[in-house]
Amino acid sequence: MARRQRATPGGGADEINLTPMLDVVFILLIFFIVTAQFIKEPGVPVLRPDVDNKAQAKPLAILIAITENDEVFIDKKEVAMVEVGFTIKEMRLDNPRGEIVVQADVDSSAETMVEVMEAINKVDGSTVINISAKTN
Repeated sequence: MARRQRATPGGGADEINLTPMLDVVFILLIFFIVTAQFIKEPGVPVLRPDVDNKAQAKPLAILIAITENDEVFIDKKEVAMVEVGFTIKEMRLDNPRGEIVVQADVDSSAETMVEVMEAINKVDGSTVINISAKTN
């Protein structure tokens, strides 16, 4: 016994339901947005010195920028030297495993960078402080 298919009133084939496919696409989009790692910028332009070392820091790092005028910026905000340790301690609560990266301008003084590094060591003496530089 063969069954006969009924013809639709319009004479065309059945329509394809695209709703489940759109749901899957939106779920994938949300997944990629949530899992994406965004690169943080220090908030001020810093001219970094040239080096031959090509080691890369992890993208979820705590960035500290020192400008040519010896101003310290953390998370795009200018921070006074006496507040550097406190600010790092606060950022460690949000990012306990993030590496600390110092981006010092070529024209900044070494004294400012040493003061920043000492403030970081007072808060967390076991942390590694990376110095960012431009590779050749």
